[in-house]
Amino acid sequence: MKVADSFIRPLALFLVLASLAGPVRAQEVSESHLEAARKAIAALQATAPFDNIILGLAQSLKAELYQKNPDMQPLISSVVDDESLKIAARRADLEREAALSYARVFSEEELTAIADFYSSEAGKKLLSDGPIVTRELFKAAEIWEVGIARDLAVEVGKRIAEEEAAWRAANQGTSGPADQGGEEGSGGESAGE
Repeated sequence: MKVADSFIRPLALFLVLASLAGPVRAQEVSESHLEAARKAIAALQATAPFDNIILGLAQSLKAELYQKNPDMQPLISSVVDDESLKIAARRADLEREAALSYARVFSEEELTAIADFYSSEAGKKLLSDGPIVTRELFKAAEIWEVGIARDLAVEVGKRIAEEEAAWRAANQGTSGPADQGGEEGSGGESAGE
């Protein structure tokens, strides 16, 4: 799965929750507030999509360096792996920024409620099956849209034909309703002809 694709679910969920949270809070964030944010993030699995970033970067770097120095593959592999393990400790920086982001938007009580819900069986099911429901909803909406567009076009076509026929019956021998305001006969063919 591409990294960009894996961001969609947590990002969409965060945006929905953020829109429900009200205005952003500018005050300092207490340690208990951060802890509530960490619990909510864990329950939401909000940072899970970022778990493979370092691994992916290491693999890309190895491939690039192998191309440049094919005779040094064992050394490259060893050094990249070692440095990747060292840099993995910086993952905690991302977790802290995520907690701060959530804590700035949600109160401690809201974060606790979010964590409680998403730790429940219903919350876990929403996380796991929500994307399936969303995909099905979009399919249904597309089908509905096609039907509405078809029905609207049919009904508008009928109404225009009826109104034009009524106008022609009332004004036999004069130009059609679309031609009013110009010279007689200059409007071209009518929709019903």
